[in-house]
Amino acid sequence: MIQEVIETKLHNTFEPDYLSVVNESYMHNVPPGSESHFKVIVVSNKFEGQRLLARHRQVNQALADELNNHIHALAIHTYTEKEWRLERGGAPDSPMCMGGSRV
Repeated sequence: MIQEVIETKLHNTFEPDYLSVVNESYMHNVPPGSESHFKVIVVSNKFEGQRLLARHRQVNQALADELNNHIHALAIHTYTEKEWRLERGGAPDSPMCMGGSRV
């Protein structure tokens, strides 16, 4: 399962205090059971002092193979422990699919 690979790679790379990997493929025009659209929330103090773009680049780098070969879309939400405590309402919802498919 792609979701398990994502969880393992992010856990090993960032040693997160909190990690959520959500398969959002069902929200898109793809066959049932697809693993093509994901939302990740990573809370790690390894992001301390880094700008958002640098954090996202690190996540993209950790998941480079999956992004090149399996994942069509990835919503990334990264926080330090302190930011997560302040944000506690959670990450924003992903936008609804505007059409198109990748089978």
